[in-house]
Amino acid sequence: MTLSSAEPQGDARERLLTRLLDAFDGTLPSPEVSLREVAARAGTSHALLRYHFGSLPGVLAAMLKAQRSRDNEVLFEKAKRSTFDEFVMTIWRTYTRPEQLSRLRGFFHVAGLAAYRPEDFRELVDSLDDLTEMLASLAEREGRGAEEARTMATVAVAAIRGLMLREVLTPEGPSEEAVALLLRMSKA
Repeated sequence: MTLSSAEPQGDARERLLTRLLDAFDGTLPSPEVSLREVAARAGTSHALLRYHFGSLPGVLAAMLKAQRSRDNEVLFEKAKRSTFDEFVMTIWRTYTRPEQLSRLRGFFHVAGLAAYRPEDFRELVDSLDDLTEMLASLAEREGRGAEEARTMATVAVAAIRGLMLREVLTPEGPSEEAVALLLRMSKA
């Protein structure tokens, strides 16, 4: 793949990102592989990946953001027909399917890097409230005030992410039961 001077950089980056997403078929490359290995699998050069994404963490962040964006389109449609509680469980079940394990690991890897250098991962950091917004909207639809709805959504997403981290590190735990307990506690 070559860049012509007439080709806008954004279009080339998006096409390259599509190739990466297709090559890894819904998963993320391990942070232990090289940029050259990722490029080879996607049928491109590591120089182009470096030009458009900066580094392997940049590739991971871009892929993760694109995958999450696609997920959110589907989740948004489900949210239209869900209660707050149903949607919390939908989020949990969407991201904890066994085939999502590499993405979960990738999410926490990139989030860890972003904790040290958020300015390098601004796009991803800025997208982290998308599920919170969907949940807050559902809570408001169920009669909660805006501030309470936002707090409920923030706590639910934080708990889900914490339990997802636990799922990655110690998968034998009763995590879905913990999500159900969280929802029961929110009713109290």
